[in-house]
Amino acid sequence: MKYYIIVGEASGDLHGSNLMKELKNFDSKAEFRCWGGDLMQAQGGFLVKHYKELAFMGFAEVLMNLATILKNFKLCKSDLLENKPDVLILIDYPGFNLRMARFASENNIKVFYYISPQIWAWKQSRIKQIKKYVTRMFVILPFEQIFYKQLGFYVDFSGHPLHDAIHTYSETSPTKNEFIFQNQLSEKPIIAIIPGSRKQEIKKKLPIMLKIIEHYPEYQFVIAGAPSIENEYYERFIENESVKILFNKTYDILKFSTAALVTSGTATLETALFKVPQIVCYKSGLISYRIAKKLIKVKYISLVNLIMDKLIVKELIQHDFTIENLKNELNNILFNTEYRNNMIANYEELSLKTGKQGASKKTAQLMYEYLSEK
Repeated sequence: MKYYIIVGEASGDLHGSNLMKELKNFDSKAEFRCWGGDLMQAQGGFLVKHYKELAFMGFAEVLMNLATILKNFKLCKSDLLENKPDVLILIDYPGFNLRMARFASENNIKVFYYISPQIWAWKQSRIKQIKKYVTRMFVILPFEQIFYKQLGFYVDFSGHPLHDAIHTYSETSPTKNEFIFQNQLSEKPIIAIIPGSRKQEIKKKLPIMLKIIEHYPEYQFVIAGAPSIENEYYERFIENESVKILFNKTYDILKFSTAALVTSGTATLETALFKVPQIVCYKSGLISYRIAKKLIKVKYISLVNLIMDKLIVKELIQHDFTIENLKNELNNILFNTEYRNNMIANYEELSLKTGKQGASKKTAQLMYEYLSEK
């Protein structure tokens, strides 16, 4: 069968590649055409557009790049019609993907949505589009199945694909000595800095994160560089700080970290699954923040707290994201043994709630079975 897959960022490329790997096990004649990244291309996908060219975040940036976005829509629509796949598989990235769902549906192409838009947080009105244009929805968070059921839409829950990604990584991961030697690190305990995968995120958060370094000379700080961002961009914020930047090594960094400063998003769940105590950091432009605050209707911003439905990890949001607050919380997770152990114990429960290894395989099997139905 012919599969057309669209993702808009690095995490989508990761989950998309694992899904493709499993689909090939069920469908020996699978052909893939993608809007994705290097990982999906490595699985045999023909790359129409790299996600690096699609990552626009925030109201202001979208407006500034509207002409490019519209051009991408036009290209995607014409390419979809020209190649006529058996199914369009959309992975998160709702601003773009929901529009493509409508176009595909109106042109008699089946639409599978993998990793739901977070309509439980904001824009719940999108359920109308989903019901009308999405053939099947595959969710990765346990509460999403209940949420959609309440809205009268059946979805499949097959667990979180991060379990698969981490399992695959662990099969070839380095030892601590190898990691330290290969990356010229010291023997000091590591504190990870994960400032996001987009330039506007990094610009807002990294300078504040870096100011914490001077207060912890007995630790070494390592930045997990996003593959879509060039080294020079990070360097402009670092100046003379004693910190290392490593690219494409986020899981290595997390595996050997004592604590982490993490931008809200998928990275918060990844950090938790690696059992690393963390502080969740969020800061945006004032206008974007005020608009988001009015629109978003959830108690927490981190996936860890959302899934557990209680405060497990500290969230430092906007004006609370200060050096003083960062230092106070970092002291808690480094030196308060009870506090630290309690967070890790909650991580264990979180891991059980999000499923287990095999989520990508289960999703691929369901997709293939649905497509094979007469």
